[in-house]
Parts: sequence; structure tokens; C-alpha cells
Amino acid sequence: MEELIQQFQRRIQFVNMDFVRNIMYQINWSARLIGIKGARGIGKTTLLLQYIKLNLLDRLDEVLYVSLDAVWFNNRSLLDLVYEFDQKGGKYLFLDEVHKYEGWAQLLKNIYDDYPEMKIVFTGSSLLEILNARADLSRRAIVYKMQGFSFREFLSLETNATFPVFSLDQLLQEHNKLAYEINDLVKPFQYFEKYLTYGYYPYYQEQLDLYAMRVMEVISMILEIELPLLRNVDIAYVTKIKQLLVIIAGSVPFVPNVSKLSEKIGISRTTLLSYLHYLDEIGLTHNLYKVGEGISQLQKPSKIFLENTNLSFLFAHENVNRGNLRETFFVNQLVFQHQVNFTDQGDFIVDEKYTFEIGGRNKPNKQIQGIENAYIAADDIEFGHQNKVPLWLFGFLY
Repeated sequence: MEELIQQFQRRIQFVNMDFVRNIMYQINWSARLIGIKGARGIGKTTLLLQYIKLNLLDRLDEVLYVSLDAVWFNNRSLLDLVYEFDQKGGKYLFLDEVHKYEGWAQLLKNIYDDYPEMKIVFTGSSLLEILNARADLSRRAIVYKMQGFSFREFLSLETNATFPVFSLDQLLQEHNKLAYEINDLVKPFQYFEKYLTYGYYPYYQEQLDLYAMRVMEVISMILEIELPLLRNVDIAYVTKIKQLLVIIAGSVPFVPNVSKLSEKIGISRTTLLSYLHYLDEIGLTHNLYKVGEGISQLQKPSKIFLENTNLSFLFAHENVNRGNLRETFFVNQLVFQHQVNFTDQGDFIVDEKYTFEIGGRNKPNKQIQGIENAYIAADDIEFGHQNKVPLWLFGFLY
């Protein structure tokens, strides 16, 4: 265990504290069992280490961070670690990548029940299923979802300025005032295209010229390791799933014709529907349904978008469609904290209350005329007017 402690303390020493994400302040850290799930590379590990450095630095003798894919576990168990940690007076245990440890759910339940004075925070894949895991953790764990940088967070990183988070209601009611306040500090359009292209994943700051390659490596690991491990997907079908992503990226947007698509890529209708469902689960797409429709493996989505705009540039290259890009950005920034559904009038309905049409600066009201609580999210404008809201401003919701 000493080697794990040494590795943890080295990591704490070098963790960057220049920028702390907003989710840090939304998590109820006083809970005894906390789960944080999200796609690979989204920043979960950094969040844990930053929390420890901010709040537990004077109690490091009672703290341990460990990744469950560590070599240490090749011949020792998680229960061995917890027993020894407890014997040394351990109180705060941070477990990274729990989905890589067989039987993790049952073990966490046992640890929670057997060590009532120990607080545990764990992270895992977007495919982490707390509610459906064989051990019932739903009554014990508070689970949070983490996603990539919002446009607001990207702006803060790029400019060293602090920007507030707005609620959707506040944004819609006060968008003109809010847009003027932000434009007094920074010109959003200096940064908006950069964000759409490469600003979503935290590691864009490290080596920008290698960014696309790193994102593709992460996607390959998700498809080739996590999907087979957590959803029993045959590794032989990974190429077909990548084909799906390319098709979705090149669409305006993608409205799935399941029969034609299953024929085109050579898999059955049922298998295709399952894969479309998995892509949403694992954080590579957002599948939208009409209000009231079931969301199951066998339910055809009404529309499918890539999870974020950076993926559009990765898969569609120079063929990125501007309309699809706008809608992908809007869905990505909204769906983190709101329910977004497909609608026949307008492009989206949010929280079953607000209807949105997405377009450029000259987008008319025609398609949402007569609809209550209807808005245009317009690209290429710094300031809005009445029910026309700048698209970039929706990047300030988290």
C-alpha cells in the first residue's frame, strides 16, 4: 500500500489548480458515497485531485486516491486495500475507474456497509449503471454526471476572466443585458469557432497539434475496450460503429432510417438500434426522442447528433455542415442539465416548455409563430432582440 500512497502524494503535488470547474461546487461532498461518471478524458481524475488539494491537504494521512487499473491490484484486492487503509486511520477514499474492477458494485456496497466512518468517492465510465448494477447502490450513492468544457469554461481558460453561470430562465428573460455584460469583458466571437473546433476536452491545452489524434485515441478506447467490457459488444463490430459516427457527422442532422442504414452497414435492425442506444450511453452521441416516447434499446431516435462539435470536425473533416454544427452545440450545452426533445414545430422543445428554432442571424420567426415560449437561437449575432437569442450565450448554462 505504501507505493500507492507515494504515487498519490506525487500526483497531488503536481495537480494544476489554475482552473477549477463549476461542477466542483455542485457536488455534495459531505455524502458518504459519491459517484462521478463521464466519458473518458473529460477531467474526472483532475476533479478528484483538485478537491483533495483544496479541502483535505491538512489531512493527507487520512486520504487515499487510487486508480483501480493500477498494477498493485494484479495480486491484491480492493478489500485488502480498504482493510489496510482503515487500520491506518483512513477516512477519505477516492477510487478512480471503478468500472475496470470486476464486481465493483457489490464491493462498494460492502465497503459502505462495513466501514460506516469512511467516505468514498468513485469515478467511472459513462456506461456506469448504478441503478441497474447487481448490487443495489441506488439508495447509497449520489451519482453526478460530468461532461466536457462549456463555452463559458473555455472562455475563462482562454482569457483568465471569470464568467457567471446563468439559469435557462434567466438567460431567456435577460439575454440582451447578459450579452452586453459579457461583450464588455471579451468578444465571444474571437473564441467561439475555436471552442467548436477543439475546446471541449480538457487536454486541448497540452499539445493542440495532437488534439485530434488524442480525441480519436480516446474514442477508440471507448469503442474497443469499454463497450465490449460493459455492454458485451463484439469487437468485430467496432468498425461498423465507427461507420455510424461518420454517417451521423455528415448529416444535416441525422434522422435515422433504420432499414436503409442496417442494410448499408450490414447489421440487423435490432443490433443497429442497440448500437445507436450504446453510442448515446457512452457519450459519443445525443439521441433525441419526442416527448412521451420511451427511451430503450429498441426505440428509434427521432434525431441523432454527435455528443459535441469537436467530434463533428473529427469525423466530417472539411465537410462539417454549419446547420448541424449549430444544433449540435445547442443540444450539448442544454442536455447536461435540461431535458431536450425533438418536436415537429421548431427544432427542439426543452423541459417540455420552451420551443427553439436554431439558425443564422437572419432566421425568421415563421416556423415558431403562434407557439408560446418560443425562441430563435441565432448564430452570428453578438446581441439578441425580443425572442431572438445569441446562440453562443447558451454556452453559459454550466
